[in-house]
Amino acid sequence: MDEATQELSVTPEAVAGGTTHVSDEVVEKIAVAAAKSVPGVAELGGDVARFFNAVLDKVGLDQVGDARRGCSAHVTGGAAVVNLVLVITAGHPVPQVTDGVRAAVTAAVEGYGLRVDEINIRVDDVALGGPAVPSA
Repeated sequence: MDEATQELSVTPEAVAGGTTHVSDEVVEKIAVAAAKSVPGVAELGGDVARFFNAVLDKVGLDQVGDARRGCSAHVTGGAAVVNLVLVITAGHPVPQVTDGVRAAVTAAVEGYGLRVDEINIRVDDVALGGPAVPSA
């Protein structure tokens, strides 16, 4: 008795459907890491955020909020809008640093399969010779 066997090939059309959503927090972590890698970026976050993070550092909670410090992101339909607050190291031209941040963040986020629609940057402070920590 001959039984015919049929070989099934798996093609992209045969893969189960569904949706994938990358959370805002994931994009924020990616963007922060990319921004910190750019020469001239001393740190991220505005005065208030840096003050509270300095307090958390002193009481031993230095990892709290680090991944999102100075960054917010919103993902809609596979596209991201990223907002960053930067502290620039003295002596680095703002346009050069912000262009570098935009390029690094765009490449990093697009590496995860998302499109970047906007990267809004606010330069909040300049670090003069050391880490910028607001006075209490």
